[in-house]
Amino acid sequence: MTEFIHALINYRFLQYALLAGVLASISCGITGTYVVIKRITFLGGGIAHTVLGGVGLAYYLGINPYWGAFASAITAAVIIGLVTLKADQQEDTVIGALWAVGMATGIIFMHLKPGYNNDLMTYLFGNILLVSRQELVLLFWLTLLIVAVVLVFYRQFLVVCFDEEYSRIRGVPVDIIYILLLVLIALTIVVLIRIVGLILVIALLTMPAAIASLFTRTPSQMMLWSIIVGMVVTTTGTAIAYTPDLPVGATIIVLCGIFYLVAIGIKHAFNVGQRKKR
Repeated sequence: MTEFIHALINYRFLQYALLAGVLASISCGITGTYVVIKRITFLGGGIAHTVLGGVGLAYYLGINPYWGAFASAITAAVIIGLVTLKADQQEDTVIGALWAVGMATGIIFMHLKPGYNNDLMTYLFGNILLVSRQELVLLFWLTLLIVAVVLVFYRQFLVVCFDEEYSRIRGVPVDIIYILLLVLIALTIVVLIRIVGLILVIALLTMPAAIASLFTRTPSQMMLWSIIVGMVVTTTGTAIAYTPDLPVGATIIVLCGIFYLVAIGIKHAFNVGQRKKR
């Protein structure tokens, strides 16, 4: 840990990494709360893995893969939202198809582009230590956009998550709000790509919120504690992985999983204690 702190003071790339972790924690803490409340983890996974198609296409065309990720994430969110709301087909089947086709498309475009690109692999597996200043600025603006939209539509998102039918009766434009929520999830996934990669992104999106849900009573409290948990696991995971040169994204997710299991144990022990008192 001493070596990590010394490196943090002297190396800018570590400072960028921790700032990226903070921004990612804010984004996933906010939108992950809605994902857990609405129980749409599978939809989030479908969006996340479809993004690989856009990344592969952008790489093939020679443009920044982030723009491909952004475009494909938004497109996937809208398609999945429309399918969920309007289509008669089985929702999980359509999402699974998009999931598979998106990843297959990305693999094809990567194959068509000659040579090996190590930077491209970070979009699959993540590497928070490679976050550049330009990427950090992009993460900042995406996070700011997510926060701004949630501040404006906070109540609408909640009523749609808890009771769609009641929301329709009250005149809330449920379809628009729901698709907007999926778009926010898509933006969060773009923010998280560099942190833990497409393969593990859904874990960081949902586990901090799941941990927070065990000990909070309101969505706002859940968001706050989810953000805090996210900051703790990204910072601690980066510190743990630094000295032995472990994969940072994977270390963050393993640590998050340990926190989740410990939180479940604490919650269970608390519930048992409460029952004994009665």
